[in-house]
Amino acid sequence: MISKIFSFHKYSLLGLFTVLMIFNSCKKETDKEVIIEEELAQNKVEEMPYNNPIVGQRADPWVYKDTDGTYYFIATAPEYDRIEIRKANTINGLGTAEPHVIWTKHETGNMGHHIWAPELHKIDGKWYVYFAAGEVEDVWKIRMFALSTDAQDPTEGDWVEEGQIATEHDSFSLDATSFEHNGKRYLIWAQNITEGTSLVMSEMETPTKLKGPEIIITNPEFDWERIGYIVNEGPAVLKRNGKIFVTYSASATDSNYAVGLLWADEDADLMNEESWNKSKEPVFYTNAEVRRFGPGHNSFTKSEDDQKDVMIYHARVYEQIRGNSLYDFNRHTRARVIGWDENGFPDFRQDARD
Repeated sequence: MISKIFSFHKYSLLGLFTVLMIFNSCKKETDKEVIIEEELAQNKVEEMPYNNPIVGQRADPWVYKDTDGTYYFIATAPEYDRIEIRKANTINGLGTAEPHVIWTKHETGNMGHHIWAPELHKIDGKWYVYFAAGEVEDVWKIRMFALSTDAQDPTEGDWVEEGQIATEHDSFSLDATSFEHNGKRYLIWAQNITEGTSLVMSEMETPTKLKGPEIIITNPEFDWERIGYIVNEGPAVLKRNGKIFVTYSASATDSNYAVGLLWADEDADLMNEESWNKSKEPVFYTNAEVRRFGPGHNSFTKSEDDQKDVMIYHARVYEQIRGNSLYDFNRHTRARVIGWDENGFPDFRQDARD
């Protein structure tokens, strides 16, 4: 095209000027396209390092990264009938990893219904799974239970039932998570004590037995925690910048589900209720623009290079649900890198897509 224009105006300065303008314009457009492509590539690396959803139809996800870099994935199976573990060398690899069923529900009695929210922990070289379950004869009599194995690889071990984790109040309880701090091990879980479910905390005598006392570190007090159901549940612990952070989820498990934040100074008495602070607003919640509805019940792990904190959580890609949201199984496991603000608090990047 340029050669034809040049030939047509070869005896005209105006023609030569036109050629140069067209050439320069084309070059600018090409440069602009390159810049845009580079920016898109950078944004993709920054915003979407993971192939979301990581695992389809898996709610309440928990990812544990072992010292050798192996990632182990455990979550609520949609049939609420079993516990399975996947392993991979990367977070993305968990999506295609083979699920290994390590335990199935009982046919009668307790641990026979609503097998929910398993978590995998490695404590003093031994693997433990905490999970919630109801009874066959009373499906809503949900309590916390534990499994253990001495195997090096939790996907291949023989798992032993450790029984129920007994609490001061024998009431609806679930979502146990454990963490260690300053030589002490703690358990945080959700339990119906007053109105709805609160987050309760206790020091542990062993990985399956509470030492007490038990304190409530948050009740569902704000409006956003009381939509559909009055709920605080799904705690997850993240230690950084001199603080102990605890995320939790609130309200019904539909598009109203959202994540709140608690924190305490690392040198504080964690068993003193006054040591715990709470965000008045959710820190991570539905964003229809990026098709993220009802995000919650998260865990934390490290990126493959151990440089970033990664939030593993579930969400749906649509808002409208037919019937009870507990039986809409399209809560998919997702992963996102979280940031840190100037005050040393986690930034969940609410407006950013995965």
